Amino acid sequence: MQVVSVEVSDTAVAVRARTRSGEPAGCTGCGQLSEWCHSRYARHLADVTLAGRPLRIDLSVRRLYCENRTCPKATFAEQVPGLTMRYQRRTPRLQSLVEDVGVVLAGRGGSRMLRILNIRLSRVAVLSQLMRVPLPPLVTPRVLGVDDFALYGDAYGTLLVDATTRLPLTLWEGRDAERLGRWLRDHPGVEVACRDGSLAYRQGITAGAPNAVQVSDRFHLWQGLSRRVQDIASAHRGCLPAALPPISDVAPAPVEEPLENTTADTRSERHAQRLFEAVQALARSGRSHSSVARELGLNRRTVSKYARANTWQEVVRRPPRKSSTLDPYLDYLQQRWDEGQHSAKILHEELQTKGYLGHYQRVKMAVAPLRRGLPLDEPRERPPSPREAARWITTHPHRRSPHINDRLPRLLDHCPELRTAHDLVRRFAAMLENRDATSLPEWLDDLANTGLAPLTGLARALREDRHAVAQGFTTPYNSGVNEGRITDVKLQKRLMAGRAGIRLLRHRVVLIAHLRRRYADRTTVAPR
Repeated sequence: MQVVSVEVSDTAVAVRARTRSGEPAGCTGCGQLSEWCHSRYARHLADVTLAGRPLRIDLSVRRLYCENRTCPKATFAEQVPGLTMRYQRRTPRLQSLVEDVGVVLAGRGGSRMLRILNIRLSRVAVLSQLMRVPLPPLVTPRVLGVDDFALYGDAYGTLLVDATTRLPLTLWEGRDAERLGRWLRDHPGVEVACRDGSLAYRQGITAGAPNAVQVSDRFHLWQGLSRRVQDIASAHRGCLPAALPPISDVAPAPVEEPLENTTADTRSERHAQRLFEAVQALARSGRSHSSVARELGLNRRTVSKYARANTWQEVVRRPPRKSSTLDPYLDYLQQRWDEGQHSAKILHEELQTKGYLGHYQRVKMAVAPLRRGLPLDEPRERPPSPREAARWITTHPHRRSPHINDRLPRLLDHCPELRTAHDLVRRFAAMLENRDATSLPEWLDDLANTGLAPLTGLARALREDRHAVAQGFTTPYNSGVNEGRITDVKLQKRLMAGRAGIRLLRHRVVLIAHLRRRYADRTTVAPR
């Protein structure tokens, strides 16, 4: 190739060039070399910017006759390796940049980034170039990871990951067993399948790869057990105040029992009371929780929580009183109030002389109960919520804080049901730590014989999937790779503002993982 001229302006750089005459070129149809020139024509190519200016190459190329009479092409246009591609007005370097930016940032974000690089392409053009990038060839993995992810609203999708290479394979909308089984039949060779406790995935793997070893993920097993412990704590909410330290060394803290006739005063309490009454009325008629959830427009777990509760006070949220910068001065406020000083403005000025930096309005709100003959609203410790109690029980003893170690024994001594749940959790954790499933059948029997509905249901589900659960204990395979890739899927969805179709989402998720791997391999420095 011969450069004829270079024109540089404030806005662009233009290069005029032409291919050399007399040099043979390969036919694009059959590959045979030819020097028989038919004519010339100009190609206008865009390249990456030069010194921040757009670069345009005006290239004069030949059209040649193909001398192979059996070739279907009579004439062909010569191509310059590394500079031209067929039916393309961008150089391979610029085309690769556009494709990589589209993979990383999608349409609108990619268009903005290219505009910063002084390359003007619309978001539609960026997406078009992105979708033209072929997906890498799919190689059937030996260890397959299967998991679901929220697509939009109540719709879910399925993601398949190669657990060995940690690269995503494909994804689709829905989480049904039929499609998973069909994919496994079309791609034989899967030996190990890591999944959660989903019945649909279990059936799909059994139908599509019956010889594959199914592994129930340890994280999902632990998560399922933790949720059941929280359900038990919610059902025994009246026992939770027993975790508070005693008021004195002699008298323990009184246990607050829920009052069934307490009037709902706040907006949240009235909302909880209405939901409780509606759920209880439908549940007493013999309807299932799923049916009640569909009629009331609630989540099934929410309906289950309200159906298990004895009173609406058990499910209402009671946020604890947060500590305030005024707390160290409450004794002084009480003293001055008893001395006859009832002006909040004067009290605020006196507190400022003592180092208080808060606003006057906080002092005014603090003395409001005193005007009604009530005591100051002093900070006091609230009982743990069911979620906090479940977290105390599931946390490893060596990782519990002194605060938890002081309160958890009192709670377990007061509530036998939580004591039973705590003992079962610790036995389960020991099996996970030791990677030993020999005592799993005995543990499942004890779980079923507790008489606690959440644990009984969990025992039934684990017993049906006991082989995969045992593999989850003993094998090194897990769904950690799946969870990481699902986090990446959520990131790509956010970058596209949740408007990505399943085809575009699949394209980006697969390509961006290979793009990261490619650039990571380039930047890896060999050890000396």
